[in-house]
Amino acid sequence: MKEEAHMHTACPFSELAPGKAIRLNTSPPLAVIHTKAGGISAPDGMCTHQDSFVADGWVENRSVDGPLHSSGFTLRTGSVDAPPANLPANLPVRSHEVTVIDGDIMITESTEAPNLPPRLTVDGHVRHQRMNPNQRTCSWL
Repeated sequence: MKEEAHMHTACPFSELAPGKAIRLNTSPPLAVIHTKAGGISAPDGMCTHQDSFVADGWVENRSVDGPLHSSGFTLRTGSVDAPPANLPANLPVRSHEVTVIDGDIMITESTEAPNLPPRLTVDGHVRHQRMNPNQRTCSWL
């Protein structure tokens, strides 16, 4: 059975200026980006490499570069952008459908499984490491 897509109201279109982005506190978070050229995109909000919000990085033309290591993702598809595709993120983010209904930006969330960074769950909780003092190894909680 295919999972049903969730629709989220982001904000009124008039309140998201070109060149700006907002974070939707969904599970996992989504980014809603209004490019300077006027397009609106909604990729997953978390970089697939490390727990950072992609829209806190740099948005240029049709891509967003993460704030920590400049791994880039295309806004339309979520694919890893080149260059620097060899920089740490090598998994894409999901891209979500964007519509404007009665002046509100609406996001229909993809039903694909998200590619999350290590130690992050869909609910945003980071699993903690516990050190085993006898074996000098870590186990995930």
